[in-house]
Amino acid sequence: MNKKGSALKDALQSIFVSGAIIIALLVSLYLYFQVMGSPTNFEGGNPKGQPLPGDYLGIIYKGGYIVPLLMTIVLTLVIFTFERFITLGRAKGKGRLTTFVRHLQGLLNENKIEEALVACDEQKGSLANVVHAGLIRYRDLQSDASLEKDQKILSIQKSLEEATALEAPMLSKNLVIFSTLASISVLIGLIGTVLGMIRAFAALAQAGAPDALALATGISEALINTAFGITGSTIAIIMYNYFSTKIDGYTFRIDEIGFSLTQTFAASLKK
Repeated sequence: MNKKGSALKDALQSIFVSGAIIIALLVSLYLYFQVMGSPTNFEGGNPKGQPLPGDYLGIIYKGGYIVPLLMTIVLTLVIFTFERFITLGRAKGKGRLTTFVRHLQGLLNENKIEEALVACDEQKGSLANVVHAGLIRYRDLQSDASLEKDQKILSIQKSLEEATALEAPMLSKNLVIFSTLASISVLIGLIGTVLGMIRAFAALAQAGAPDALALATGISEALINTAFGITGSTIAIIMYNYFSTKIDGYTFRIDEIGFSLTQTFAASLKK
């Protein structure tokens, strides 16, 4: 990929990330004010009053203005979870990776380079793209008498490394969003918790009888923000670990088949 193509791809990626966050924020604001803040969720039709018994939409609304931010985090996580599933599904290609690797290893052992290239074209995954680049170089070096054996092996390895460097960013892209939101979610939830507790203690500090409504609202705000913050962080951590494990598996397969390709080529030079 040339520099212009790479720059365009990065620009589109930035637009996608920004657009996803903005859409999540707008949806969260709409749900908070129009759905959760609907008068039908509260006693007397007044959003400033108590939620109807068992009405969780009204209860969440009482979490205060920090709630839309926490909802934005959760929706953003959902969006990028689907994005990662789609991207990694495309990176996997067709069929099982284990079966594909074994099939390639068998073709390489029999020195069936053209059949291996066809198999890579049919698989259409990141692993296949890396191996395809290595096989092209493998085929060219078989008839190249100008290089020594060690130089040819190094050339194969370099081709595999360059192809891997092109595929790796696509696999790990956007994972930083999960790790970032895992921390931010807890911190924003903590801010909401503190604000809720301030409101609750303010109700207790009044002269005479405490304001029961303000006290209940403050405690409710604190607990709701705590729950949302923990929920967002939990989702982010689970998804980050899951996708990291999947990417490590792909990387291992790429290294495995790259090693097999290099060893097969080295063995063929001994003949």
